[in-house]
Amino acid sequence: MQLVTIFLGFIIFGISENIKGPAIPRIQFDFALNEEQLGSLLSLNALGYLIACSFTAILVRKFGIKATSIISFGSMLLSGIFIFISHAYPAFAASYFLMYIGNGMLEIALAILGARIFVKNVGTMMNLSHFFYGLSSTVAPLIATGMMSVHLFGHELDWRGMYLVMLSLSLLPILTALRSSFPGDDMPAEQRTPFKELRRDPALWWMVLILSFGVVSELAVGGWLVNFLEKAYDWDTVKASGLLSVFFLLFSVGRLVLGPVTDKIGFTLSLIIFSGFAAVCTFAAIAGGESLAFLFAAAGLGIAMIYPTVMAFIAKRYPNGSDTAITFTVTMMGLGSVIGNYVIGFVIQAVKKLYGENDPVGLLRGLQAGYGFIGLCALLCAVCGLVLYRFLKKRGELI
Repeated sequence: MQLVTIFLGFIIFGISENIKGPAIPRIQFDFALNEEQLGSLLSLNALGYLIACSFTAILVRKFGIKATSIISFGSMLLSGIFIFISHAYPAFAASYFLMYIGNGMLEIALAILGARIFVKNVGTMMNLSHFFYGLSSTVAPLIATGMMSVHLFGHELDWRGMYLVMLSLSLLPILTALRSSFPGDDMPAEQRTPFKELRRDPALWWMVLILSFGVVSELAVGGWLVNFLEKAYDWDTVKASGLLSVFFLLFSVGRLVLGPVTDKIGFTLSLIIFSGFAAVCTFAAIAGGESLAFLFAAAGLGIAMIYPTVMAFIAKRYPNGSDTAITFTVTMMGLGSVIGNYVIGFVIQAVKKLYGENDPVGLLRGLQAGYGFIGLCALLCAVCGLVLYRFLKKRGELI
């Protein structure tokens, strides 16, 4: 039941994050939103996520991980109901914000659950859990698209009904969580590693940098790859989206197949190898032009391994303080990823201006520079991993 709760949790997490794609145009039309208002609505994602990071660890310490997990799933379920009944924009925006609060709580709760439950083959199990996230992320937009056109009792579900049905699936992990008992909640406070001690550990700060650079690489591909291929190589949307789908396919396969490798060669070395592989693929794809564009997708094999491997490292290094260490690391990562996406846009615009706004060569070089920053983040991830490897090896603490 513990495993079922985690696997179902990652499926719900992937669904809640990725059903918005097909719904956004209809939401924009129904509420007559301009692009700026739509951008503000989507920015609630980052805000809700960071707010959730600030109090989830407190809930875990006060009520336990079981209760916190149920609360996070429950907030997703409630948000689905509120979205369905919200016909005024302020009520809808508040309901959407609640969903993102639940999303942030769920990410941290699932990471803490994994850190507590996976005591053997940690790398394999962490990657397997995150495979379910990748799987649901891949199919969620397709299911959402089909569901919006379904008719029930003579009425079309549309986007409101789709959100209600999809988020109501949160009831399944609530039921399994109620039937489970999770370790760690009964640990006395004096046995937990205090935050001051964690904060003084240089390894944790290197993990923050590795995770931040890694997640920027991961999220930026979804936001920028199709745009790059359409504008740089004149690909049509179907062809460009197809390569993005291949990226996510390899991303999911990587987590399913390569997890045991991280256990065998060690988490620190795995971070260096996989992030380095992602960087090499990205730079080669940019330098090689359209003929090597497939390497953009191949980078997914390396990028996929960064987040779950960091979680496995934290679970091993801080067995009595994993919840605090995970919350701190993920919160800092959230800030880093927001900054990273702004930097990509800034780099593209700055390079374009060097050539002239309307120069097609300037647009190409700007896109290459912006996507090059994504590759640079993967490279910096590998460099930080190398520094961490030397730091831990000197102390005989390699994981």
